[in-house]
Amino acid sequence: MNRLTQRRTKIAALGAALLVTAGAAGTALASGDAVPAGQAREAAALTGTAKLYRPAGDDITFTFDAHLAAKDNMDPEQASGTFSFRHAFPDGTSGWAKGKVDCLLTGGKVAVVTGIITETDQANKGKRVGISVHDQGKNDRLGYSWIGRDAEKQNLPKCMSSAPFEKVKAGTGDFKVLPWQPVYESARG
Repeated sequence: MNRLTQRRTKIAALGAALLVTAGAAGTALASGDAVPAGQAREAAALTGTAKLYRPAGDDITFTFDAHLAAKDNMDPEQASGTFSFRHAFPDGTSGWAKGKVDCLLTGGKVAVVTGIITETDQANKGKRVGISVHDQGKNDRLGYSWIGRDAEKQNLPKCMSSAPFEKVKAGTGDFKVLPWQPVYESARG
């Protein structure tokens, strides 16, 4: 191997090593495991959009941008952000709502968010709803509080929802859950 070929090989190897390192750092940042120097990791988050799987042809989309700041780590009711959902039926009718987040709890890859509906074309403006998400990559799951016979009468407390029982339509799930890491006082003895 001549010197020019050796030098090109070294440069290519160095470039590949830098790309691998940058990719690993980007993955760590995206997962919430690392944050840039001097910045606090937010306490919890739920972001993303997905469509629910419905074989009858319904088009149901949920979107989240919910966050709990690091300074509010032990108070999930200080969460902020927005959520929205839209349900278009095969017959052409539809309903939609947007809301303001009032609580966010996450554990591992599961999140529960509640909030008050602030805009809608339905009769539920001002009502609190709860939504749960299980972040499983492209196979996310979702649940919501307005299920059951008494859904119209319920007065849902903050931080509550059902299990994530709905499947997300293949290829549409991009929910990201940042796990909450509560800090407890040590036991006194």
